[in-house]
Amino acid sequence: LRCSAGVWGGLVQPGGSLRLSCATSGSTLDYHGMGWFRQAPGKEREGVVCIIRDGTTYYTDSVKGRFTISRDNAKNTVYLQMRRLKPEDTAVYYCATYSGSNWYGCYGIQDSGKGTLVTVSS
Repeated sequence: LRCSAGVWGGLVQPGGSLRLSCATSGSTLDYHGMGWFRQAPGKEREGVVCIIRDGTTYYTDSVKGRFTISRDNAKNTVYLQMRRLKPEDTAVYYCATYSGSNWYGCYGIQDSGKGTLVTVSS
């Protein structure tokens, strides 16, 4: 079971938008949760967003109101729509599957795709 991330573009100006996608070999509902984490240069890995099997979503505070995760079960794909991007969103984004969740978000990375660099700069 593997996630792969596809992205249209990778460099965007502040205030712009990008969409990431993550397609699984099986059903998205095979996993407790799916989402993205990111890692910026010189910083620790950060969970960004995830969606669990029942449709509940979790967002880290810095992206609330700007990022939206969605799922197309028929296409076995999860999407991350990123809007009003900021320079501090610059990072390598990784799609991941998770084994559990709590009030704070998803945990227990089971698998992750290769990272996709997102650069927000003028």
